[in-house]
Amino acid sequence: TSSSTTTKTITTPAKLYGKDVGAYDDIDVDELLAQLSPEEISMLAKEVDPDDSFLPPSQRTNYECDKAPTGPLDRKKLIDHINKQALETPDRPELEPFVPGVVRGKKWIPPPPAAKLQAADEQIAIDLGDEYEQALTDATQEEIIDLAAILGFHSMMNQDQYHASLLNKGQPVGLGWDGITKSAIPKIFPAEAPNTTDPEETIQRIKSDDGKLVEVNLNNIKTISDEQFDKLFEALKSNTHLEVLSLTNVGLTDRTALMLAAALEQNHALRVLNVETNFISPTVIVTLVKSLLTQMTIEEFRASNQRSQVFGNKIEMEITELVEKNTTLLRLGLHLEFNDARHRVAAHLQRNIDRIRVDKRDGRSSRGSYYRPVRIEEEQQLAEMSDVEEEEPEEEPEVEVQPEDYDVEEDPDNVVIRPPPSDDEDM
Repeated sequence: TSSSTTTKTITTPAKLYGKDVGAYDDIDVDELLAQLSPEEISMLAKEVDPDDSFLPPSQRTNYECDKAPTGPLDRKKLIDHINKQALETPDRPELEPFVPGVVRGKKWIPPPPAAKLQAADEQIAIDLGDEYEQALTDATQEEIIDLAAILGFHSMMNQDQYHASLLNKGQPVGLGWDGITKSAIPKIFPAEAPNTTDPEETIQRIKSDDGKLVEVNLNNIKTISDEQFDKLFEALKSNTHLEVLSLTNVGLTDRTALMLAAALEQNHALRVLNVETNFISPTVIVTLVKSLLTQMTIEEFRASNQRSQVFGNKIEMEITELVEKNTTLLRLGLHLEFNDARHRVAAHLQRNIDRIRVDKRDGRSSRGSYYRPVRIEEEQQLAEMSDVEEEEPEEEPEVEVQPEDYDVEEDPDNVVIRPPPSDDEDM
């Protein structure tokens, strides 16, 4: 069986001066106020806050000063008067005089720590063996600091000691475990000279296909107008001699970048393109990377540090798929956040460098129409060709292709694979 309990709440009506509050609803307040004298009204005003924001504060406060004003406020004199009163007012005498070393009242004793904290604070003895124990015992303070820097114990040393250990410069003299980094005088470097390249003259030379104009550097020239960009990219379509074009920090937008992508689809001489530090959106960067597949001549492309620092997984995967179709790209300057995209791009750029080295050894051209978008069957044939070349007899010392000889860099800002230095390379 189940029992239910019913609770009844009895509410007592509020009362004021022995009467219910509802009994005062019919009273005329204005009539009551008319019966009060001025003194009673002033007394009532002191007890009741009108809570009216339209009244001045002097009429809303309970404090009333009957003194006549002495003049305008002088803040300095007021502060001096307050300080004087504070200094002249005697301190309250202590009932018990202060005696050094004597504790008055109950002394606070901290509670004992928990058992888990005590177990964590206990030092754990590790047996490193006689050889390591002897090495650590005989090690100098500088060697211990170097070892701590190698192991990454940053809190055990200051910044000078840490960088000196990493760069193998020797520890600063006079700095131990408690050393303090001293301020150093900053080195004054001369300001970089402004770029004096004339954009209009450069555009005319590109348009006339000047054979001596191989490299154009328009970095940090922010006065280039959209009309000049239109002329530049239009002239770039038919130019056959320009190989390096740098447009860093020139204010490229999506509209002008799309015109550059259209020019890259027709230009077959450009090898290096740098459009870093501009205002290009991620989708337009994908368009630029896609335009590199038409002529297959760009070997280095850089487009990091744009308005949108993070591309997102979808954009990075699109860039990765486009890069894997490009057989001439050797260096890519883009900030790829996801490890999968970075590793796939780095591996493909390394394969491109290996293929170019094999072609140089066999005397084949590594530029131009030889590297067009290839099918899967052709890629398998190229891979088999590379494997066959690696298995040639030992009479030819240049046969083996060692991927570990290349300088592979995977930093957060750029994915770059640099080929080894070679005397006969003209790239």
